[in-house]
Amino acid sequence: MNMAVQQIRIGLSRKQDCSYLPAQQERVAIVLEKELHEANQYEMLLANGFRRSGDAIYKPQCDHCSACHALRVAIADFKLSKSQKRLLAKTKSFRWEIRPTLDEEWFDLYSRYIEKRHSTGSMYPPRQQEFFEFAQCSWMTMHYLHIFDDEKLIGIAITDILSDSASAFYTFFDPDYALSLGTYAVLCQIEYCQRYNKQWLYLGYQIDDCSAMNYKTRFQRHQRLVNQRWRG
Repeated sequence: MNMAVQQIRIGLSRKQDCSYLPAQQERVAIVLEKELHEANQYEMLLANGFRRSGDAIYKPQCDHCSACHALRVAIADFKLSKSQKRLLAKTKSFRWEIRPTLDEEWFDLYSRYIEKRHSTGSMYPPRQQEFFEFAQCSWMTMHYLHIFDDEKLIGIAITDILSDSASAFYTFFDPDYALSLGTYAVLCQIEYCQRYNKQWLYLGYQIDDCSAMNYKTRFQRHQRLVNQRWRG
C-alpha cells in the first residue's frame, strides 16, 4: 500500500445490512482529509481500492467479510471476447460521445431504468436531487458518456476521467433494449481509454457471490486488488 494511504485519517460508517450479500453486514471507511479530495489524489486512492460516492471517498471496511475486490481493466492488454465482438456487430448503428452535462432527456431514461431494473433498490423511487447527491462531485470535472442509437438517447455512463485512468462510476440505460447495454457502455469506456492512452479503467467492486456483478469479470485482462496487491 502507498505510504500516503497508510497515513490518512478515516472515519467509519455505522454497520448496516449488506446491499449485496444478505447474510452480511457492511460498513465503509471514509477519507477525512480535505486535501485528498481532488482529482490527482483520487487517482492514487483508486489504485488503493477506494471509490467515491458524491464528494465522499470510501472503501469497504467490514468486520467479518472481505468479499469486495476492486477490479480494473488493463487497457493495453484488453482483448474482446467472442460475445463482446457479437455485441459490437449488433450495435453498429450506435455512437457515443462524452459531454460535460447531461442530455435534457436524462431523467426520463434514468426513471425508466430504475423503475424496471432496480425497483427494490435504494435509488427507488427515482428522484433528481437524490441522483445528483450520489453522482455529482464538486472537486472533479464531471464527464457523461452518452450512447445513441441513431439520434435516440439509450444510455448514459458517468465516467470519472483522470490523468492515467478512468473510472466507470454509474451507468443507466433504456431497459427495453434486448441488448446488453451495460456491457456496451463499458466497451465504450474502454474505447475512450484506448483513444486517450489511459492505462486503466476501474470498474468498481467485484463480489463473486453477487451474480449482478459478474459481467465485470468478462473484460479481459482485468486485475483484482486482493490484500492490497493487484493480481490478474
